[in-house]
Amino acid sequence: MAQGGRGAGAAPPDGGWGWMIVAGCFVVTVCTRAVTRCISIFFVEFQMHFGHDYAGTAWIHSLVDCTTMLCAPLGSFIGNRLSFRITVILGGFLASTGLVMSSFATSLEYLYLSLGILTGVGFALCYTPAIAMVGVYFHERKALAYGIAMSGSGIGTFILAPAVQLLIEHFSWRGALLIAGGFVSNLCVCGALLRPLTSAAGVENGSVVAESEARDRAVTARCCDDQEHHRCCFRPMQEYRFLLMPSFVVLATSFLLLASGCSLPFVYLVPYALDVGVGHQQAALLMSILGVIDIVGNVTFGWLTDRRCLRKHRSVCYMLAVGLEGLCCLFAPLLRSFQLLVPFAVLYGYFDGAYVALIPVVTSDAVGTAHLSSALGVVYFLHAVPYLVSPPIGGWLVDRTGSYTATFFLSGFALICSSLLLGVAAMVHSCRGRRKHSVHTNPKLHSLVNSH
Repeated sequence: MAQGGRGAGAAPPDGGWGWMIVAGCFVVTVCTRAVTRCISIFFVEFQMHFGHDYAGTAWIHSLVDCTTMLCAPLGSFIGNRLSFRITVILGGFLASTGLVMSSFATSLEYLYLSLGILTGVGFALCYTPAIAMVGVYFHERKALAYGIAMSGSGIGTFILAPAVQLLIEHFSWRGALLIAGGFVSNLCVCGALLRPLTSAAGVENGSVVAESEARDRAVTARCCDDQEHHRCCFRPMQEYRFLLMPSFVVLATSFLLLASGCSLPFVYLVPYALDVGVGHQQAALLMSILGVIDIVGNVTFGWLTDRRCLRKHRSVCYMLAVGLEGLCCLFAPLLRSFQLLVPFAVLYGYFDGAYVALIPVVTSDAVGTAHLSSALGVVYFLHAVPYLVSPPIGGWLVDRTGSYTATFFLSGFALICSSLLLGVAAMVHSCRGRRKHSVHTNPKLHSLVNSH
């Protein structure tokens, strides 16, 4: 699995240095996804300072999310050909630089480039390789490992949301972004933890690659035989052949709908709370509550779906989490006080953590571990356009209607449709399986089918 992943013949240890990989991925999710969520706390500050409407200000958050997902295949590509370690270190440097530059912003357009594009590219180079490495080191306890690693977004949100609000109050939004840039530089340290998995023969993957490159150079010196040349030419095609799998096509379509709805509450929960009269600290506390419950969803769903009785039903658990999260959004416009918004933050945070932990797992179940890095790059790439357009569309709906009802409804229906699509596909697959089984078990019917 390329140079940053599994060595030839290596088996996942389900422990050992794998837990350090989980710890590194945990910090990566804190520094990428949690920081992205906390950008919504800057929303009102940016709007007041630069004098723009909701839709224009929302482009900052959507550009960060979009660029992170749009460039996810780039992270897989560089990681597969150089190393995951180098890719994450490079991404950490770019993300930190983008946040520091954003603290000197003079216009929203400046923030679009520094915070939206540069920081987003840095996050993309870190996110996919770190997640893929967890799948390389774990098999039997994969869901639990991913649950712990992905809980970084929840823990990070819980800690960073009130911290960012305090930083804004004491140092203004410029000082808060500058400090965030220093914090995100820890991604470079996380990259150093991503050690390639040692093969069964005790040789690290980097050595295997070096030997392979030496062999290729020798073959090239002998003018390269046709078989080797054919393998080199069609390697990218083999790497992305999972794109033709029907199961992945359905899963990818579901992810498009999921991405259209999941980002809106993170962008508009704080502005909505302020709009209904909740104080600034309480509004930031809602994000903290959402974040800490997100952790519970990550770990408990990861642990539960690793149980033998549920391991075969991970996709069903994923569908339930996404569908119930959509239902939460449909009820959000009825909640117009801090006391009522707390249960929303609890339920939404739990189901969000549950399905986020299962995204790499259901993707791995669909395409296999060998294609996991490339598949995750495509999966997060598919999130890009919805992440880009849905927050501005939600802001446009707020500007047009004067309320947040339509925005939360858009989020809820998109999430429910994502869950229903996978449910219908699973039912169709099950019906076809039963039909084939009945054909093979009925000799007369089997002979009739063969005759036709």
